[in-house]
Amino acid sequence: MPDSFLRRCAHALAAAVLLSAAATAAKAADLPSYMQPISGHTTASATDTATKNVLALNAGMFELYGDAAAIFRANILKQHPVILALFSGAGGHLILYRPGQAPLDAPPVPVVYQLLKSIGHSTMALAEVAGPYLDNPADQSWRGALLAYRSRMQSALDGLDATPMQPEWRDNNRTILQNNIAFMDDCAAEGVISFAALEQFSKKQAPYLKKDVTWAATTQVNHWMGVLADWKQMLGDSWPETYAASNTIYVARQNNVLFSVLAQFFGQEAINNRLMLIETVSFTTTPEDMLDSLTRIIADRSVGALFFGNYHLMDYELMGGDARVAIIAESAKRGMTPFLPPAVPFGSNQWPTLITPGPGPASIADLK
Repeated sequence: MPDSFLRRCAHALAAAVLLSAAATAAKAADLPSYMQPISGHTTASATDTATKNVLALNAGMFELYGDAAAIFRANILKQHPVILALFSGAGGHLILYRPGQAPLDAPPVPVVYQLLKSIGHSTMALAEVAGPYLDNPADQSWRGALLAYRSRMQSALDGLDATPMQPEWRDNNRTILQNNIAFMDDCAAEGVISFAALEQFSKKQAPYLKKDVTWAATTQVNHWMGVLADWKQMLGDSWPETYAASNTIYVARQNNVLFSVLAQFFGQEAINNRLMLIETVSFTTTPEDMLDSLTRIIADRSVGALFFGNYHLMDYELMGGDARVAIIAESAKRGMTPFLPPAVPFGSNQWPTLITPGPGPASIADLK
């Protein structure tokens, strides 16, 4: 093919590109002035566009699931009773959902539980007030907060006899409050919070606090055991179809009171099956969020059975098994020894908390 012809083709192509650019510029120039700040020629590679189109499928999945979840939840509540055991500062909040009936709120834990907890927390809070200022007489910024809290402490002590608390418990808590006030007065008089004084104070209070912890736990457990016994009798033949869930954050996961009480009535075979412990990022959550989580767990099980033939597969990290194999292989390449927990079967009924025994204290009573 003659060179002159190739040159003419190249010139024609360059002219077309210039005309296209000129046309685009002309269109931009023809836009109203108020559009010009946000107008401009955009470009996107075929790879970028294709990648976004594929990723949009995952985003769309969540939208579709959200629409279906409302239907899934309605179907579950039509067929199964559901108990939500929500953590609260008042010792818990239990709600019973029964098919075709309004939700039933359980009566609250007796208020003495909150009184014991409040006084115990007030003592431990003094360590939080003192902690940043130990052995630092040059910094007096703690004084205002300490004296304000002392006023509240005195008011609590003055009215303690009028609270609904057993005499023995009241005497124990009077001592706690008096010791709190004495410690704050000493710090204010000395003009410094010393670690030695704080350590002596904490050791002095520990035996009294231990009693409050025991009484509060007993009050809480006795109450919820009674409520669940009544609900189990009420539900009768529907109990084997009942789901239950409790929420927890990491610090309250071990020996979780509400979950442990539920387990006594549901039995070992229900754990991680009809009885779930749902971890959250805060102490409290809403019933709506808990129902959403429970719905997601139950609905995902049906999907897992449909695609993989195992009803509990989706209770686990779907890629966890293959990731485990990959970790072992990658560790070998790097000369590392893999450190992994034992593989457990889908649908395990083990407690969803630490269950391996070992040396060392496991309760306040074990501490010396």
